Amino acid sequence: MTTTPARLTVLAGPTAVGKGTVSADVRTRYPRVWLSVSATTRPPRPGEVEGVHYHFVSADEFDRMVEDGDLLEWAVVHGVHRYGTPREPVERRLAAGEPALLEIDLQGARQVRSTMPDARFVFLAPPSFAELERRLVGRGTESAEERERRLATARVELAAESEFDHVIVNDDVHRATDELVRVMGIADRVG
Repeated sequence: MTTTPARLTVLAGPTAVGKGTVSADVRTRYPRVWLSVSATTRPPRPGEVEGVHYHFVSADEFDRMVEDGDLLEWAVVHGVHRYGTPREPVERRLAAGEPALLEIDLQGARQVRSTMPDARFVFLAPPSFAELERRLVGRGTESAEERERRLATARVELAAESEFDHVIVNDDVHRATDELVRVMGIADRVG
């Protein structure tokens, strides 16, 4: 059996497509897969844990991270909050020969493509736009105004599917997770 060298995999897709759910399933079912934890200026949603789901930072701390070059990528998402990937943990994993998974938005994926073009880019797509809207409404974590802003962004993001190396339809979380791990080339080495 040949092993695939450590490679960065970027998972992106529109809001409410289930990136967080698939990532949580990867974390639970494939514990050897390292998942980067993003920094964000948004407040935690119910049940989110600091350092597990996100690093929740102030606007000033985020500014410092940007100025110091501590972020691999960062973006303003939905016109409100900033999200970014801390650079050092990703580089440390890859240098150790361990694959790394980033769950980020489309803007961030484009930034990573410009700085790390040999990364593997995976687009997580909904079965339909109606299902995407149902999921967003169903999670009940955004106001009506925020939901509309996120749906408008999602329409634009769905059009970017062709920019990615692989597309996985999230019609079943476990199936999508298994496909993602296979695409990463490590399904035979994890579990």
